[in-house]
Amino acid sequence: MKKVLATEKAPAAIGPYSQGVRGGDYVFVSGQLPIDPATGTFAGEDIASQTRQSLTNIKAILESGGLSMDQVVKTTVLLKNINDFAAMNEVYATFFQGECPARAAFAVAALPKDALVEIEAIAYCGE
Repeated sequence: MKKVLATEKAPAAIGPYSQGVRGGDYVFVSGQLPIDPATGTFAGEDIASQTRQSLTNIKAILESGGLSMDQVVKTTVLLKNINDFAAMNEVYATFFQGECPARAAFAVAALPKDALVEIEAIAYCGE
């Protein structure tokens, strides 16, 4: 079973991909840039505000499929600058508490639109 998830509460895809896709018992959320869907621009210029917006976008996509952040089992965080790790982590911790998902975080040469962060997620929706 494959089902595309889409919501206006997160930025529309800017290429040939879906915001999220459910495949069986898992939902795969595409990497989310820190774009505020109401304005079409970055939520801020600092890593904290950009991290918050990327995670808010993930949350909205999951909610469009009847899921919550508690069901996230894995994330990948892409950072423009690895020195932003601690500040990103502070905001990240406000979205995941208790049993946190597995995670990879690393610096990349560049991100689309010169963002400071991009985050993708995988959620489990089985019994």
